[in-house]
This record gives sequence, structure tokens and C-alpha cells, in this order.
Amino acid sequence: MNNIYQQGKDFARSYILPYTELTDKESKFPEESFKKLSENGFLKLVIPVEYGGFGKGLEEHAQACLAFAETCSTTALCYMMHNVALMCILTHGSDELKQNIFTDIVENGKFMALAYSELGTGTHFYIPEMTAEVNGDNTTFNGTKSMVTSGTYASYYLVLAPSVEEGKINNWVFPLETKGLSFDLSKWNGFGLRGNASCPMHIENVTLDSSFRIGAEGSGEEQVFNVVAPFFVTGLGAVYSGTAMHMFEIASNHAVDRQYPDGTTLANIETIQIHIANIYKTAAAARALTLDAARAGANSEADALAKILSARIVASEAAIECGRLAMRVGGGKAYNKSLPTERLLRDAYAGQIMAPSADVLAIWLGKALTGQMIP
Repeated sequence: MNNIYQQGKDFARSYILPYTELTDKESKFPEESFKKLSENGFLKLVIPVEYGGFGKGLEEHAQACLAFAETCSTTALCYMMHNVALMCILTHGSDELKQNIFTDIVENGKFMALAYSELGTGTHFYIPEMTAEVNGDNTTFNGTKSMVTSGTYASYYLVLAPSVEEGKINNWVFPLETKGLSFDLSKWNGFGLRGNASCPMHIENVTLDSSFRIGAEGSGEEQVFNVVAPFFVTGLGAVYSGTAMHMFEIASNHAVDRQYPDGTTLANIETIQIHIANIYKTAAAARALTLDAARAGANSEADALAKILSARIVASEAAIECGRLAMRVGGGKAYNKSLPTERLLRDAYAGQIMAPSADVLAIWLGKALTGQMIP
């Protein structure tokens, strides 16, 4: 997998595009696409070679998410979270945990998700309210995670919970079949990204031994800000810059194909040309910033954090702006849903509020640029 972006584009045309409309219309998780993601090796993209994976990193993660988002934002988002969860296991998990989970993904096509957000803490998901009662080597958990992407479909969920060390948190792996774990899919009715099955997870007397804890006691916050944040935030930048590029493709193709009785097309109108130009430059700028941020992060450059935070903010705002202009280009065709513009615009609006929200990220960016602690 040397040219991840192009391979992702080719894959998306064959195995994501056929399900994209149904994913939105029926709020249907893209199961068929995820089966093919496994068969084509994308689920093991960041798994080390010694475990049967491809051993790729932040740049390839961003490229794959971008490629998929240019066809389906939902599939890209769910895939992005799988990679983020894997990186936590890779960087902080025990040898036993790595072996078990990596093998299940490589050999059985399983995938992962994040279960961090709670009703009381919202975008500040690193401050869990659920309880964790320790009894020897076992810990019993109770609480509810509010919006768990890929709920019931992923096989492993990363869950943040309080540590025995005051003020600290732990990152745990909850297998899907764990006793006391349940999901409420009826509560999911997303405005956009409708196929991501982002439903509540109920945790009732779930008991796990310490082998399911990722890393040392109390190391959850370190994982959130050193591993989750760069991969998650960069991934979101890729998802929303990909969504913006998808809007350009739809709008420009419609402008060229929409023909009038005299033989001219929508693309011959100067106002439309300006709209198309603005959509492209906005989307392309977001994509370029995201890929540059991924490169900076992969190389541990001094300004990597600022670039990653900026890319995510710019990409989410770019997707909304491109959607606004794409509606103008599409006109009645876009309004009556003959074009997928409306779906893409709904997907785009999720970007500004998805944790960490654009407002939270702007604060973090300001802190990073002035040498202050985050959060």
C-alpha cells in the first residue's frame, strides 16, 4: 500500500459508492463497505507489519480518510475512529492486548470504535462521569456513553473511565460481547452522517480485569492528548476536507452537464464559474492544510499541533461554505434532492460540533500558539 490515497479512491468507487445513498436514506451502517475494507487490507493499515498489518502512520491515515470521504463521509468517519482506537492499542497496550486485538482484526475482519462522550460532559469527553469501582484486579463500571459511533457494529470499544488516582482517567477496551453492555440504536437520528449508528452505550455492572486497561493506571489523559488527539483531529480534517472536495465534484459536474435548449450549459454562466472556483479553492486549501498537518505530525515538527488543530477547524468550516455555494450552483436540482448536495451539506454541519468542537479547538489553538497548557 504505497499510494494510499489513490488506492482509497479506487476502492471507494467500487465498494463505498454503491451504498452511499442508502447509508444516508435509511440511516444504515455501511456493513458491506466495512467487509470490503477488511478484505482489501484497509482495516490493518496502521497495524505493525510484525502483526500482519501494513505499519503505516498518520499521513496514510489522513490519505485514506480523505479518499473515502470524497465518496461517503459516514464511511470515512467510522473508518477514521477505527484507526484512532488501534493507535491507542499500538502505543500503550500490553503485548497480550495487541496480539489479541490485532489478530482479530487481521484474521477475522473485526474493527474498533470510540466510546468517550457522555451526556454531562459533551465535547469535553476526557472528563468522564461514569463510575469505576476497583476490587482487586477487577474493575466494575456503570454509566452511559452518549454517542458511540459504529454502535453494535464494532467489536471493540475504547472507553474512558475514572482512575483510582484522583483526577486521572483510564482508557479501557470493552469487547462487544461483554456482559452488561447494551446499545440503544432507537436513540440515533442524526441530522447528517446518518449511517454512523452513533447511539448511546449503557454500561451496567460491566466487570473487566486489568488486562483490558490500555497502559498504566491513570495514563488515559496522556493517551487522549498524545495519541487520540493527533489521529482523531487530523482524521476529522481529512473527513471534512474530503466532504468539501466531494461538493466540488458534484457542483462542477452538474454545471457542465446542465444544458439549455440553445446548447449552452450552466458552466457558461460567469456567476456559476465564480461559485465553482470558490468551492474548489476553499476545498483544495482545506485538503492541502490537512495533508500538510498530517506530514508535520508524522515528522514531529515543532508546529505540528498548531497545524493539526488549524486543519480541523478550517476543514469543518470549508465543508459548510462549499455546501452553501454548491446549493447555489445546483439550484432547484439541489433543493429537490436530485443532487446529493443536501446530504453533503447535512454531513458538513456535523463537523463544527463533533467533539472536540470547532469552538473548543479554537481555544486549544490559541493556547498552543501562546505556549499555554491544553486543555
